[in-house]
Amino acid sequence: MRKYFGTDGIRRIANTELTPELVYRVAKAGAYVLSKHTDHTPVILIGRDTRLSGTLIESAMVAGFLSYGANVKLLGVIPTPAVAYLTRKLKADSGVVISASHNTFEFNGIKYFSNKGTKIPDSLEEEIEEVMDSGKIDELKAVGNKIGVSEDCKDLLEEYVYFFRKNFDDVIENLNREDFIVGIDTANGATSVVAEKVFKTLGIKYKIINNTPDGININENCGSTHLENLQKYVVENNLSLGVAFDGDGDRCLAVDELGNVIDGDKLMAIISNYLRKKGKLDKDTIVATVMSNLGLHKYARDNGLEIIQTKVGDRYVLEEMLKDGFNLGGEQSGHIILLDYNPTGDGILTSLMLISAILEENKKASEVANIIKLYPQVLINAKVNSDKKYDYEDDEEIKNAIDKLEKEFAGNGRVLIRPSGTEPLVRVMIEGENQEDITQKAKQIADLIERKLGK
Repeated sequence: MRKYFGTDGIRRIANTELTPELVYRVAKAGAYVLSKHTDHTPVILIGRDTRLSGTLIESAMVAGFLSYGANVKLLGVIPTPAVAYLTRKLKADSGVVISASHNTFEFNGIKYFSNKGTKIPDSLEEEIEEVMDSGKIDELKAVGNKIGVSEDCKDLLEEYVYFFRKNFDDVIENLNREDFIVGIDTANGATSVVAEKVFKTLGIKYKIINNTPDGININENCGSTHLENLQKYVVENNLSLGVAFDGDGDRCLAVDELGNVIDGDKLMAIISNYLRKKGKLDKDTIVATVMSNLGLHKYARDNGLEIIQTKVGDRYVLEEMLKDGFNLGGEQSGHIILLDYNPTGDGILTSLMLISAILEENKKASEVANIIKLYPQVLINAKVNSDKKYDYEDDEEIKNAIDKLEKEFAGNGRVLIRPSGTEPLVRVMIEGENQEDITQKAKQIADLIERKLGK
């Protein structure tokens, strides 16, 4: 059980739980673990989102890295995928993102990237924790001319803009329409400046909202976790499409011209269709987590595609993609990985792939999204004794109730039981054709689990 790192790096309330002292230790230990096999002075990139605490955490990280003897390039406010891309392009030893993604402003977090631009594996996070809590941390000290230096490299943001221009300039130029206008919601986060630069460079007409960050308004009733404003904005302004990013820019969700949500499962269907028509969908396969909608499975089956399922978490999606050579994967949340371009989710990249697909079809966004029908889905949390979270697997009454329900669905529904990784809860997720029916059935299963496994 890891003490500091969760499924997506370290994420805590800034300056009370994520203290400068803790950050300093994370930096020192991380620099040591990630560069101990190199024979040169480590170079580490640091990017952050727009949170008030960003510069505080950044200062502590820089101090930790420099005191170990690593050199630092400060990228400033920049999306998470840009850090991943630049770490690989510049052949840096590591990259760090200071962000709490879609969380509110009082949280902040730390994500490490390897020299390949991928999030580091669980084993390396565990090794960092071991060094942090050992006496060894005090020995990691540079002296004299070995102390590291930092430099301001905010201009590297233009390299990220060029990455999009290089990959999409010809496609957009050949397909673009005068009447095609996109609404952009940057969540007052890390894409606030760069998204506009990218769309302007590519000549895509746009209107932009929630791009005035003040350190506190990141994700506040905006972005991919709060689509209501964008839905209204798209309809009221007669826009062709709306795209919304999260605080650190690795997710994208969309809204069609009628205000309907295009979630991560729909995005994967649309993009897989676009790539396959061009012969660019590796092994005709999509990698998705167990939480992806049954509708995605039906879409894949009806179109001769394979779906590979993983545990919840983009890192597990990426691991499967790398292991077996797939190039498209993602989650319902809009964290889509397009491995031919970047080894992490990239909100702007996802939005451009969606725009390319819509323009290629020469249809409305709603028509393009119709290739997949999502099933109603309900999620209910059953409160249980924390020591009994996994006991549902061995309880005959619970197992029989789940088996009976799955037989009743006969392929037109799905039951997924998943213990929470952090709380004394068992999550009951059911999909089916009728919302009222599946809500009732999910409540029955959750009540049974609470009765059998509760305190």
